[in-house]
Amino acid sequence: MTYPALATIILMPPVVLGLATVLTWVERRLLGLWQDRYGPNRVGPGGMFQAVADGTKILFKQDWIPPFADRAVFVLAPVIGMMTVLLSFAVIPVTMGVGIAGDMNVGLLFILGMMGLGVYAVVLAGWASNSKYALLGGMRAAAQMVSYEAFMGLSLLGVVMMAGSFNLHDIVAAQAGLWFIIPQCLGFGVFMLAGIAQTHRLPFDLPEGENELGAGFHTEYSGMKFGMFFIAEYAGIVLVSSLVTTLYLGGWRGPFLPPAVWFALKTGGMVVFFILLRAALPRPRYDRLMALGWKVLLPLSLFNVMATGTILMLRASL
Repeated sequence: MTYPALATIILMPPVVLGLATVLTWVERRLLGLWQDRYGPNRVGPGGMFQAVADGTKILFKQDWIPPFADRAVFVLAPVIGMMTVLLSFAVIPVTMGVGIAGDMNVGLLFILGMMGLGVYAVVLAGWASNSKYALLGGMRAAAQMVSYEAFMGLSLLGVVMMAGSFNLHDIVAAQAGLWFIIPQCLGFGVFMLAGIAQTHRLPFDLPEGENELGAGFHTEYSGMKFGMFFIAEYAGIVLVSSLVTTLYLGGWRGPFLPPAVWFALKTGGMVVFFILLRAALPRPRYDRLMALGWKVLLPLSLFNVMATGTILMLRASL
């Protein structure tokens, strides 16, 4: 193993966790700006040390496990949530030479598999808590995440067909002349909605549903176990944004600026879009959310696959 690869393996987890921590402050500042109110403004210049203060406070919170909970599963659930997100970053190619396993032939399938395993975190958390509110949140999360995973995979088939590979490096290379967001605009829209539902962010944060469930699947969690769920959610936002950049926005490609800067700018723009949705849209009813997936997004994703296949066949026959 070369020294650059070893350095990437060592630095990737703390960088991802650091970005997720900073993103908590970025979100609160941007929400304050868009909603015409103050965000964090007391701890440090512009409240920039608020994330450090929150992390320090949660580190010293009592790590309490309810006596009625299944102790082993209760502890395991947040670990699964954190590990699946961190492992997914292993195949994200930041640039041509930066990434842990970015040249994996089944990189896209690996990410989808890790996202699928992430369902176990919220389901086990809801079940092991032995609480009705947590269980309802876990069941909601399972139904929502499993449903939208199907549409997420189908929406990406158009990209795979055009690139001819599941390798993320090959997908970026196939966007040399034209970013896939243009020919795959329908797939991009479906993938974005599925990504928002997958990370259960507003307006699709029904697994948490504080109006009726308190906090949903992590109602009974406290201390660093709650912090792991919290950080995993923000890391998931960065992951989906990085995936959108890689699959639809040309990855690290761009003129004048270094490749890593282009990747960071595109990913940062998608993260800001995620945050803007929280400030702009209300939460839909749960039955309408599921109906949107099965009655609208599923037919659209199937149509996108058929249309892409037809165009590619016609192009090959000419």
